[in-house]
Amino acid sequence: MTEIILKTDAFVFSYRVAGILIRDNNILLQKPLDEDGYALPGGHVSFGEISEKALIREFREEIGAEIKVKQLLLIGENFFPWDDKLCQQICLYYLVSLCDLPQIPLEGSFMAYDEILNERIDLEFFWLPLSRLNRIKLYPLNIVEHLVALPDHVKHFIYRE
Repeated sequence: MTEIILKTDAFVFSYRVAGILIRDNNILLQKPLDEDGYALPGGHVSFGEISEKALIREFREEIGAEIKVKQLLLIGENFFPWDDKLCQQICLYYLVSLCDLPQIPLEGSFMAYDEILNERIDLEFFWLPLSRLNRIKLYPLNIVEHLVALPDHVKHFIYRE
């Protein structure tokens, strides 16, 4: 499968999906081992793939979890550095739930990995109380306000780093 990540000499374009998974007022987040910033779990959509199916695939591949995609909540246009290039990313954020008999821990943290452009990235996943989101670096940095009070309709936001 070919991920939708387009690189030129000057920039990168990325099409990503992410899942907002909340249980008992805790939200599931991921963080690369060598970084201090968190993100919502998900990954890149492959060419020809429907975004909801990509999100289901990413949760299954990365952490072995079966999810149900409930609804699209946020559309983010994110601008940030990707190595030595500028990246423009479109990210669709869906509210998701775990299917019966989840295969992941429902509290604390656990390890998994992802691959982006054939490069392995070791990830730690955390269940973090929603009340603590303002105390961490969660990318994109302006998403916290949307997570502590989930919108009842699709909301668009722009993040520039």
